[in-house]
Amino acid sequence: MSQPSMDYSRYPDRGILCVDMKSFYASCAAIDRGLDPLTCPLAVVADMNRRGSVVLAATPAMKQKYGIRTGSRLFEIPSSPDIVIVSAQMRKYLEVSTQVTHLFHKFVPKEKIHTYSVDESFLEVGWNKGKFGSPEQTAQMIIDELKETFHLDAAIGIGPNMLLSKLCLDLEAKKKGVARWTFENFREKLWPVAPLSEMWGIGPRMEHRLNRMGIWSVGQLARFPLERLEKAFGVMGNQLYYHANGIDLSDPGAPIIHGQVSYGKSQILLRDYPEEVKYVILEMCEEVARRARRKGHAGRTISLGIGYSKREDGSGFHRSVSINQPTSITMDIYHACLTLFHRFYNGGVVRRISISLGNITEDASVQLDLFDQGRDKKRDLGYVMDEIRERFGQDMLLRAVSWTDAGTARHRSRLVGGHFAE
Repeated sequence: MSQPSMDYSRYPDRGILCVDMKSFYASCAAIDRGLDPLTCPLAVVADMNRRGSVVLAATPAMKQKYGIRTGSRLFEIPSSPDIVIVSAQMRKYLEVSTQVTHLFHKFVPKEKIHTYSVDESFLEVGWNKGKFGSPEQTAQMIIDELKETFHLDAAIGIGPNMLLSKLCLDLEAKKKGVARWTFENFREKLWPVAPLSEMWGIGPRMEHRLNRMGIWSVGQLARFPLERLEKAFGVMGNQLYYHANGIDLSDPGAPIIHGQVSYGKSQILLRDYPEEVKYVILEMCEEVARRARRKGHAGRTISLGIGYSKREDGSGFHRSVSINQPTSITMDIYHACLTLFHRFYNGGVVRRISISLGNITEDASVQLDLFDQGRDKKRDLGYVMDEIRERFGQDMLLRAVSWTDAGTARHRSRLVGGHFAE
């Protein structure tokens, strides 16, 4: 089977800016304290009371002078009078992020903006000279306004689509400030990239599988037979091939993986968990079901991912199962996860869990099961519990497992964005 031809004239250059605010959390914390984020050695940690707490962000001075960066631990920070250590203030960061988005509205209408994360956004400005000049000129104006208005530094990658603008940001613009990739020059910039995990969207596990197929660089991936990639990875193989060839049809305002709807939750555990991890799985299933019910949705495909401790090489598994009847009932999701857990768990120490509900449909359209006449009551009970939590607080109704030493829901109910709200 011959390879598909790449006719880039079919894909317009939409002039997508990928805007990343450098050291966003640390910069906000420094500015809030009247400090210069470029010269002050400051670290933001998840929990000041835990010595093993993760460093969420660090200013450039903290990285350069002390080697402390995102992912370091609190106990690794040296004792020095000029170092500032602060806890995460997620409400403050979200407020600033919202204000930054309003600033973007000066340059593009809101339907041309996709907020990818608290500190990263995509803006479609067009490939040619528009209201504010070329994409490069617009990018520089945005950087200048962010610095003048919020005292925040930024980097901007420009590309014909969302994928190439993101890759341009990560691989070039973060070093230069502003950079632009086009369909004419992306090959010379992207195809030499190796290892593959430097390519956005390819994690260590996928990289390992591709290496075993003899694929070590993005260029090799772009030239690899599409049929073999699809046979090995299914739809993901198709996406890998076209992404390596610079093709992405996502629109700002839509998810990066276009058209996929699911509800999920992932969690890194603060200590090693043996088999009591089932308690945490139940809590997470409750949250996934709640997120689906909030949108009036149910799903047929339940996925469970388990990551083992680094002492056990950090491996794990990610498996899915489809059930006959779409569900938004917590215990349905939990029993499916338990089935996967018992089938694939090797007895190792667990440090990461991810759960998702996919293959989504409208919950109201799900037919009642004649053989389980209590099913409609279980579903209604879930919505009633959600309403109570919305009115009186997320920790007003908790399962008994959340009051055990293994439970995490009581602790996490006090967090915003996974961190303490101050």
